[in-house]
Amino acid sequence: MELTNNLSEKALYDYKVVKRAITGDEQAYAELFKRYKDSVYFMILKMVNNRTDAEDLMFEAFEKAFTSLNYYSPQFAFSTWLFKIASNNTIDFIRKKKAKIVSLDKDDINPDDRGYINSVPADVLNPEEETIRKQRAEFMREKVAMLKGRYRKLIELRYFEEYSYEEIAQELAIPLGTVKAQLFRARELLLNILQNSEIARENERV
Repeated sequence: MELTNNLSEKALYDYKVVKRAITGDEQAYAELFKRYKDSVYFMILKMVNNRTDAEDLMFEAFEKAFTSLNYYSPQFAFSTWLFKIASNNTIDFIRKKKAKIVSLDKDDINPDDRGYINSVPADVLNPEEETIRKQRAEFMREKVAMLKGRYRKLIELRYFEEYSYEEIAQELAIPLGTVKAQLFRARELLLNILQNSEIARENERV
């Protein structure tokens, strides 16, 4: 039985686009992004109730999906797979955010909750995880360096320097609306660079 037999007409079309993307068709990636960016964004927005976080998480979800397309199976619709990635990524974000604001002062903790608090792992990476984190950071900096001018500066300020949108607008002396629009485009370009890097790595392994 073909894995695609259970797919709807829409899902089958998506699968064909995914196969084109895996072969290196940039238009296929763009089509998948445009097709689902709004629905993924609004799903995440309902979970985090913050437009800035939702926008960032939406791009993260597509980054993870695009760099993992070879693991996608047509047993499920692409949209189902993508939404699962987006949902899991957002849940991780929410957990980390909550962990940062939880007080670990035992005098402020309900006795019934102390067992849970004590079971929360320390936010410390082991040597292997730290190495992976550094490698990923170096990889991302290499790819960001491939962006041109303003786009590179916007990504660096937002993700490396952790500036807010307002701080970026002040730093670059441009309107807040321009920051958001140009940063949106910068991340689209970065996604394109990332997916091309994944294709290159796959070709090297063949």
